[in-house]
Amino acid sequence: MSDRFPPSTLRDYALVADGERGALIGPHGDVAWMCAPGWDSDAVFSNLIGGPGAYAVTPRGRFVWGGYYEDRGLIWRSRWVTDDGVVECREALSFPGDPHRAVFLRRVIARDGDAHVRVVLEPAAGFGSQHVRDLARGDDGRWTARLGGLHLRWSGAQGAHHGQSGAAHRLTMDLTVRHGEHHDLVLEIGDRPLGPPPDPDQAWSATQAGWADAIPNLDDTIAKRDACLSYAVLRGLTTHDGGTVAAATTSLPERAEESRNYDYRYVWIRDQCYMGQAVAASGPHPLLDDAVRFVTARLHDDGPKLLPVYTTAGGRVPDQRRLKLPGYPGGYDLRGNRAGKQFQLDVFGEALLLFAAAARHDRLDADSRRAAEIAAEAIGERWREPDAGIWELDDAAWTHSRLTCAAGLRAVAEAPLRPDVSRWTALADQIVADTAAHAVHRDGRWQRSPDDVALDAALLLPAVRGAVPHDDPRTQRTLDAYLAELTEDHFAYRFRHGSRPLHQAEGAFILCGFITALSLFRQGRDIEAMRWFERNRGACGTTGLFSEEYDVRQRQQRGNLPQAFVHALMLESAVTLAQDAHRP
Repeated sequence: MSDRFPPSTLRDYALVADGERGALIGPHGDVAWMCAPGWDSDAVFSNLIGGPGAYAVTPRGRFVWGGYYEDRGLIWRSRWVTDDGVVECREALSFPGDPHRAVFLRRVIARDGDAHVRVVLEPAAGFGSQHVRDLARGDDGRWTARLGGLHLRWSGAQGAHHGQSGAAHRLTMDLTVRHGEHHDLVLEIGDRPLGPPPDPDQAWSATQAGWADAIPNLDDTIAKRDACLSYAVLRGLTTHDGGTVAAATTSLPERAEESRNYDYRYVWIRDQCYMGQAVAASGPHPLLDDAVRFVTARLHDDGPKLLPVYTTAGGRVPDQRRLKLPGYPGGYDLRGNRAGKQFQLDVFGEALLLFAAAARHDRLDADSRRAAEIAAEAIGERWREPDAGIWELDDAAWTHSRLTCAAGLRAVAEAPLRPDVSRWTALADQIVADTAAHAVHRDGRWQRSPDDVALDAALLLPAVRGAVPHDDPRTQRTLDAYLAELTEDHFAYRFRHGSRPLHQAEGAFILCGFITALSLFRQGRDIEAMRWFERNRGACGTTGLFSEEYDVRQRQQRGNLPQAFVHALMLESAVTLAQDAHRP
């Protein structure tokens, strides 16, 4: 079906998610991506990266596409203006999700005039390698089938016709919904035998109520609607085990034909901590507890050998391998991630920052307090070791990693998490002093490492987190030099790739744009901070989602979608910059 539903630009995809898995929906009403039963399972719809399979609700005839998220949650409304009227399709994964069963709700609504839509279902598990078998329509009109090791049931498609092309089974239906009416389609996919089919009205009511309970009001923010959407995205990416996947997808290229493809369907400890700190900035919300719970468990399991990335169940991430699919245009197919074998020192500092943020809301238990001690002890053991750093490069004594550990130690010492914190403060002082002796540029700013004099966006963050005071001359000089050398038109880049112009080497990093806004705010440069916030907030897609990078010249999103750490920093910026109204 790839010829009927070609890939769209990333900005036009919407995400529906239930915490256990997610699906991307394109402007033709096509589900271009969905893995089941979990985030890092094989895809059952993989058209996004050239795989077979489709699940689409598309108006017949000409149309102009649009859509929006309902308030407080990931309930998406595809909206098409046709020659005959207006058609909507309300879409969601039943929320909160069952780890063993996905329930995909789609409600076709004839908003203005009769709705005439074409419905197609052609699932293919195993990234397209496993097609439907044992397909049958029951006396109740529901279709059932097996899909590899999965069970499938489709309700509301009594009028669908079965066709076959090679090994692929396809169900199609021409559906007409009269003006003012609606029609429900419910697709269930599970790794266990399916129980009784859900009632659509009850499922919709429970999902709407579930999202309303999950999303706080966030009244004390700027850009409240976008802040709530970012919170919803983070909740949608967070499983029952507390792990938040970095993104819903794999293999979406950061730069066309430059071998920068990655699988982000796993939980990065750093990203998890960013999310927890962002949520803590707005209040003691449940996502903070999820982050603390996941990071606590990993520290207890692995201690000083904490990995940078895990599966959502806390397991090891498989190494990279190809999937034998065409890939998204400009990229290639890939699953697994080599970062699972790296040492990234800063994750210990980020864990401490997370625990300190939770402690300020009195959200730590005995296990989490012990996990903080484990992280602090690990810093004491390993802070002199070279690591891969935040950008997962070659091992070096990265300045950002060391200063982040110092920030974390200071934060938990101030919490405090135990009566005697002098040792942690002394260790933070030692790390900062040693780093300053070896990684301060002759211009008085921080540099990337003792052997790399260049600037890096990551050098802004430790000062925001309190590694050194905001008025420290090294902080101010680093920010000024960064603004002069690694930004263009209020978009931020990570670091220079050789002598090429910034925009030719990679896209602007939206994460770095929000970090710049926070850095400026901490320096008391509120108007500049707001300008940076608004500029980068505008780099979201049509649906309001952020990817990892933004191609400034082509005004296109790049990389996997949606990117959790971007939504986290957007949320934190929206909360923090709102404090301007309360400054003396």
